[in-house]
Amino acid sequence: MAKKPANSGKPWTPSAKKQLRQLAKGNTPTRVIGLKMKRTPEAIQSQAQRQRTSLKPTNQSPYNRRRKSG
Repeated sequence: MAKKPANSGKPWTPSAKKQLRQLAKGNTPTRVIGLKMKRTPEAIQSQAQRQRTSLKPTNQSPYNRRRKSG
């Protein structure tokens, strides 16, 4: 059985919520946010949804779309 993260099941503090918003704004992947905050990626997604924070990367071209030259 996998080991649970240190903060598993603990309530979210206001500072943890702020850190989540900052990491999400900086295009940090969900898995990396989970590792930094010692929570599961599922917990990160759930909390982000509750506080209406988007985890989608911003200012990146989707699916490697590039302009055709010529």
